[in-house]
This record gives sequence, C-alpha cells and structure tokens, in this order.
Amino acid sequence: MPKVTVDGQEIEVPEGATVLQACELAGKEIPRFCYHERLSIAGNCRMCLVEVKPGPPKPQASCALPATEGQEIRTDSQMVKTAREGVMEFLLINHPLDCPICDQGGECDLQDQSVAYGRGATRYEENKRAVTEKYMGPLIKTVMTRCIHCTRCVRFSEEIAGVDEIGAVGRGEDMQITTYLEQAAEHELSANVIDLCPVGALTSRPYAFEARPWELKKTLSIDVSDAVGANIRLDSRGREVMRALPRVNDAVNEEWLSDKGRYMVDGLSKRRLDKVFMRKKGGLKPSTWDEAFKAIAKAKPGKSIAAIAGDMVDCETMFAAKALLKACGSDLIEGRQTGMDYDVSNLAAVNFNSTFEGLEQAKAILIVGSHIRWEAPLVNVRIRKAVKRGAKVYVVGPHWDTTYPAEFLGEDLGVLNSLSDEVANVFKDADRSAVIVGGGALKGAHGKALALASEWGADFNVLHFSAARMGGLMLGFAQKGGMADIVAAKPKVVISLGADELDFEPFADALKVYIGHHGDKGAHAADIILPAASYAEKDGTYVNTEGRVQFAEKAVFAPGDAREDWTILRALADALKVEVGFDSFAQLQSAMIAEVPALGEEGLADYGALPAADVNAKAEGTMSAYPIKDFYLTNPIARASAVMQRCSAELLHGGELAEAAE
Repeated sequence: MPKVTVDGQEIEVPEGATVLQACELAGKEIPRFCYHERLSIAGNCRMCLVEVKPGPPKPQASCALPATEGQEIRTDSQMVKTAREGVMEFLLINHPLDCPICDQGGECDLQDQSVAYGRGATRYEENKRAVTEKYMGPLIKTVMTRCIHCTRCVRFSEEIAGVDEIGAVGRGEDMQITTYLEQAAEHELSANVIDLCPVGALTSRPYAFEARPWELKKTLSIDVSDAVGANIRLDSRGREVMRALPRVNDAVNEEWLSDKGRYMVDGLSKRRLDKVFMRKKGGLKPSTWDEAFKAIAKAKPGKSIAAIAGDMVDCETMFAAKALLKACGSDLIEGRQTGMDYDVSNLAAVNFNSTFEGLEQAKAILIVGSHIRWEAPLVNVRIRKAVKRGAKVYVVGPHWDTTYPAEFLGEDLGVLNSLSDEVANVFKDADRSAVIVGGGALKGAHGKALALASEWGADFNVLHFSAARMGGLMLGFAQKGGMADIVAAKPKVVISLGADELDFEPFADALKVYIGHHGDKGAHAADIILPAASYAEKDGTYVNTEGRVQFAEKAVFAPGDAREDWTILRALADALKVEVGFDSFAQLQSAMIAEVPALGEEGLADYGALPAADVNAKAEGTMSAYPIKDFYLTNPIARASAVMQRCSAELLHGGELAEAAE
C-alpha cells in the first residue's frame, strides 16, 4: 500500500485510492460538490483543490488524482486557500441570492462551504444569467438558475437508477441540466437526486415551503412500503410527519430510498381512522371503545377466533395478537392475506439468503416471477451493480422494462423444467450465482427453483414484497394451507390487523374486527373498527426479506382516539376475560424475544441450512401478471397519499390529475 504525507502526517492508503480519499483517511475535510462516494468521478467543480508534490506548481483536483507512493499533499497552504476562494467565487457568479426562499436553506452544501472556504466579499458587478425551469415530474421541483453543473443527478440516473433521463445540453455558460424532451423522470428512485443535489436546483415539490430543517424532530425509522426494510429518518413537526429521508446503511439501502417510501408519508394524515366505529343498520356509525369491546365479548368467540396480519404490521402487534388467540385456545393466525400458500417449515427456504450486499458479487442471476423494479427497487439497484461487474440476468415471467440487459425466457414457469444448455452452463460456470423467486411464483416454482439452485451451487433467494412477511413467519403467522385453512375453520370472530388486501367475502357470517389506521378496503368490510397507530406512531420491530431484524422508533402520536395496536389487543383480552401475560410494551417485547430470541438481536437472523432439494420437483403454471399492479398504490398509506395518487395518474397511466378548480 502506498505511503503519502498529508499536512506533515504520513499514512498508508489502499491501492487505487484518490488523493481526496487519502486526505479523508488523515482526518482532513476536503470541500466538494461534484464528487460523491457512490458515483463515478467527474472532476468538474474544482472545489477539492489541494497542493501535491512532486507535481506541477499549481493546485490539483484531489478527487481525480490517484494517490501514489511518496506524495506530499498540502490541504492548508495559502495556494490552496486562494484557489478554493477563486473556485467559490466563480460558482457564486451566477448563483442567485435565493437563500431566504430556497428549500435547501439550512442543509445546503453551497451555503456551508461558501462560509468556510469562500471570500468575505464579492467583486462581481455584472448581470447574472437565468435559466428556464424544467419539468421533472410531480416529485422534483426545479430552479435551474441555482444549478452549479456538478452533474451528480446525471450520473445517478445513468449509473445507479439505470435510466438515462437526465443529461446536459449546451456548452459553457449555455450548459443546462434537463430531462430529455423535458418529460417527467419516470423511475422508482427519481427523488434521490434531491438528496444528491448540493444546492437548491432540485428540491422536493411536495415539501416545498413546508418547513425549515431546524424546526423538525428527527426520528430513526424503517420503511414499510416494501420488504427491503430501508433505513429512514422521519422528520416531524408537532403531530405531523413532514418528510422521510434515507439513512446510510450499506448493508440494506446504501443511502437511497424508493419514491414510494419517501413520499407516501403525506398519506399518514389523510383518511385516518381516529374514532371507534360499529356497523349499525347497515352502516358504520361512531361508537365507543367500551361498546365495541362488549360487542366482541357478546359474540362469545371462545376458540373460534382468527387473526390475520396485514403487510405493514410490526412484530410486537403480531405477537400480541398471537398471545390473545392462544389465551382463547385458538391458533388460527395467518399473514399471507392474499391467499398465497407455501411451505414455511424451514424459514431459510423462504429467505433472501444471498443478502443484498452479496447479490452484487453474483455472476449469473435467475429471476423467477418477480417484477423487481416495482417489488423492491433497491434490490434492482444491486442487480444492476452485479451486471456492471459482468453478471448475466435471466427472467421467467411477463416482460417488464429492466434497467440492465436481461434475457426473458417466457411466462410459462414450466420453462424451468427444461432450461437450455446455454443458460444452464452460464450458471454452472459462474463462481457465484443467485436464483431469486418472487412471491407470486412461490406456489408454482419454489421447489424447482430450489432444486436448480442446489444443482448449480447458487444462492437461493425469496423476494417478499411485504414488510411484515418475514417477522410474521418467524412468529408462526402461517397455516399449512394458507388462508384456505382459516376460511375452512369458519371462525365466529375475525381480527384483521390492517389486512387491507384480504377478501372478506368468505367471512360474511363472522364478526369482522378491523384494527388499523386507514379507512381502506379492510375498514369498509368491517363490522367493528378499532383505530390503531401507523408505523410512524409506535415503536416496533420489523424483519426484512433477508431476515434482518430492525427497530423503528415512534415519531409522532396517533390522531384522535387511535391507540397503539398492542394496547388495543391488551384491552380486548380483558373484555374476553383471558390472560395474555403482559401489561406494558417492555413486558410484551420481553415475552416476544423469549419465544423468538432472534427478534431481540438487530442484524441477520440465523435460519439454519436450506432443506434438501427435491430433484424431481417440477415447476408448473403460467404467470400472466405480477402481483403488484400499480407501484405507487400498494398499501393503505400510499392509497391515501395525494402525492402517490398523482404519481400513479401521471407517471403510470399517462394522465394528469385534475386540480380542484377543474
């Protein structure tokens, strides 16, 4: 490893490191606008200038200069100071004085660095240039006069998202960043360019003029819009969640977040259930907690009670429901509300065993029945990174627009029974490969996909699309025959824990109790509605599709009479005159961890070895469509979100959402 000297301090740096990285290893702060750790090097803002010997007697861009043996690097010389002041002066020549009305104010790199590295006065007296605004869709607000041409947004779109939608036109002072033909940016990760933009050129359209960063309370949470479990930060003011931003976690989401996870938060305050309702004379009428609990107790369910978990429920809520049913003498619990049915006797067989980081190392990837761009956009990013390293991708299922070269093998799952030698040889020759089975193909292709993975020595992965799925399976929320077993049992009382995708028709004769937070499909079908807290309004444990246990903190209080789910279930236990064994959240969590110890340790859960594959397994069935029909409207929070409704109408269905006056 080469040794370099930074401001008199000698350090060793990894082979291939840049001078900028060497300076950071030495603890020096190097200002930058265009350089970003996860993007290619552009070297066009010149803010990271340092003095390097041996070399020409002038400052050099440290982001694009390799660190080599014997270099002497100065970051604090007068030459460097003067050069940075000059660069900052050039950057500010055309930058408007928008700080008081700019949404980037308070978290703007240009503000911070102009204070730290800029001159104390201006020498510029000419007119500033102005650039017309560009339309980049319902999520990104553009004020391109502020743009400093760092090209981070261009590189993100091309390299990470894999969608060449943003680029530069013109040269010199006439250069402009724009979407081609000035259309909306139509991909699932488009809003990440807002985080990347070091100035206020690209800001959040729904969040415009809403709040300043110092007004907000920041809470660490987990995204529940899919099964990836992206680490997020919820910024709230008073009782309202104002925005969601990604947190850095290299093992899960790196520092990206899907547009749905970021923008569905405005749905947290709309269509909310904030009081108890009971069905009387054919309609739902406001009621009281006492009346509702008495009505449930009056049904005398005894052992004939079932609980069905929704897609965004935390582990504590599911455990509380399980404890309640166990005290009643029932084991009718299920989490696969849409009727999916697969063997869960070995959780390793329904887990994403490669891990997201490990997937990047695969040289061949077989995707079976999964529209990964919609089911898990951040896993799609990992596959794209693998393809850039030489991986080949094959897909079984209906065609979708991939962001990398991929060969579609057909919609018939039976193609797995007779893969061509060409495809089989690619996997046999790869030193590391992966098979990914989507939730929609588990019934028809799970066994055969597992057999192929075993034959090729590939990592076997199942990609769920529900944040609650793996936690529910760990807690036993899975009947051997799926929902069919619950229906066959004909329970007197059905407790729906935010299960909005469930078909309630088979339970016409049962008392349907909905414990949830939005007036969605589940609430419409219910006989009794008990208002509960959303993921932002309670502490909770979530397990993502790779078996990673993560904890989300409470950001705000639930509205009106809504209560945290576990408190509702605890009160219901008293109404039914049964003992559940906990009176506080801490006791509940302790009991849950005692039953499933893995839920008490943040990190990857150990599910043991994969089961032996059945070499005679056959795949059967045809996938004519994927389970997710609309990326932006997959859950009750998203369906209540005006931003998600607009995205669905404009980006997927080609229409424009009519304004109120229209």
